[in-house]
Amino acid sequence: MALEKATITNGVTRDSITVMFNPEQYTLSKDVNYAQAAVPGLSSPLLQFVNGNLQTLELELLLDTLEAHPESGTAAGEDVRPLVRRLTSLMDVDPSRHAPPPLLFTWSSLGFDCVLARATQRFVMFLSDGTPVRARLQVTFNELPNAELEAKEIKRETADYSKVHEVAQGDTLASIAAAVYDDPRLWRPIAVRNGIDDPRVLSAGSRLVVPPLPFRDPESGAVLA
Repeated sequence: MALEKATITNGVTRDSITVMFNPEQYTLSKDVNYAQAAVPGLSSPLLQFVNGNLQTLELELLLDTLEAHPESGTAAGEDVRPLVRRLTSLMDVDPSRHAPPPLLFTWSSLGFDCVLARATQRFVMFLSDGTPVRARLQVTFNELPNAELEAKEIKRETADYSKVHEVAQGDTLASIAAAVYDDPRLWRPIAVRNGIDDPRVLSAGSRLVVPPLPFRDPESGAVLA
C-alpha cells in the first residue's frame, strides 16, 4: 500500500503541493484571552472572557534534491531553493483577493483550513559548489475560521452577551441570580442593570436583562461582582 502523503491545496488556484516526506510530528495549538477586573475586597481579580484566538498548526517539512524525485519533477543535484520558493510563495498576496490565498492542509484524517503565516528556511546540505540540495522548513499555519458557520453554531442572545430572563410567578432576583450565576447573592447587578429599587417586587411576565459579570455600574462606576 502506497504511503499517503500530506498535501497543501491553494484555495484560489486549486493547485496542490504534495510534501516530499511526511512530517515526523505536528503540533496543534489553541488559546483564549481573558480580561482581569479588579474588585475591591477580593484577593484576586475576576476573569471575563474576551475572545478566542486562532488555532495554529506547526510542523517541519523536509525538501531534498540530492537524489532525483520524479513525483516533484526534480533531478538529482538540482538547487532545492525553487522547491522552497514554491511553498513560501503561499504567503504572497493574491491579486484577486489582496491577501495571501486560503489553504487546505490535509493528511489522512487531518483537514485544516488555514493560511500560511510563517516559514523559517534552514538549508542543511550543499554540493561542493555550494548549491543547496536539502532544506528544512518550519512552517506555521493559522486557522481560517468560517465566521458565518460559527455564527450559526453559537447563538448569542445579544451583542454584549447579556441574557434576557422572563420573570415567572414566584421569581426573585436572588432566584434568578442563582439560576444564571450559580450564586443567589449576585442579585445586585441585575437590579442595577434594570433600575429595580425594590428587589422583592417583580412583575410576572416582565423581561429582565441579566448582564455578564463582572458588571460595572454606569452611574457610580463601581464593579458589582
